Amino acid sequence: MRIGELAAAVGVTTRAVRHYHHQGLLPEPERLANGYRDYTLRHAVVLARIRRLTELGLGLAEVRDVLADDAGKDLAEVLSELDEDLARQEAAIRERRVRLRALLDAADGIPAEGPVSPWLSALFHDMAHLAADSPMAAKDREVLALIETTTAPEDRERLSAALGAAFESPEAVARAAHVYALLDDLADADPSDPSDPSDPSDPSNPSDPRIEEAARAIAACLPRDLLPTDMTDRHSSFLRAFFADFAPAQAEAIRRALRILDEGRP
Repeated sequence: MRIGELAAAVGVTTRAVRHYHHQGLLPEPERLANGYRDYTLRHAVVLARIRRLTELGLGLAEVRDVLADDAGKDLAEVLSELDEDLARQEAAIRERRVRLRALLDAADGIPAEGPVSPWLSALFHDMAHLAADSPMAAKDREVLALIETTTAPEDRERLSAALGAAFESPEAVARAAHVYALLDDLADADPSDPSDPSDPSDPSNPSDPRIEEAARAIAACLPRDLLPTDMTDRHSSFLRAFFADFAPAQAEAIRRALRILDEGRP
């Protein structure tokens, strides 16, 4: 048989046949005097088995193990491993569908920052009126979604408790609204005294008094459990990117608030 005839008989492409040759799965046939490969029934039998194994979901390395005469794994062992892998995939798919259904069934709809967890979606619903009136509140929602995504699963319960405490009462919501208003007011402010060209991040540098007011309000409102344990070295690259996303005066207020909270750690 020619390669095209073999491929057609088994129901694969000639490209697949060549690939199986290249991977060492299908033995190379003898060549005729004209240089064409001469495939036998044995090649068709092996190729058909390769097709059956790959249709079950086996990778080519696993197919090679099954086809090996000696050192390879036997078919039962390979299929057992495949079954375990499929079971893990099924469990992961079920978990994803549960999460999707919770998002789709949410009475408040999917937030603009979604998908997020149900508890964060509920929090966003509670603070929706703040985000509608405050650019800083809207930005805060994006940051909270980022924090949730990058938090280890075992720490998310602590995170949800910390965030819940920040918005658990009308008084807490009012404090958050006050902080957002202070930061919004700094959007176009100059963080340093125009007459002083020194580094505006220097806490001794004269600055707009609203920055200090906002910093202290943030420190009083921000849950300590949201703070990284090391804000100077390991997280410095992230914090630089974080601060760069805010207007200069806003970034300075947040920077000072983090210093206040860091100094107050036990």
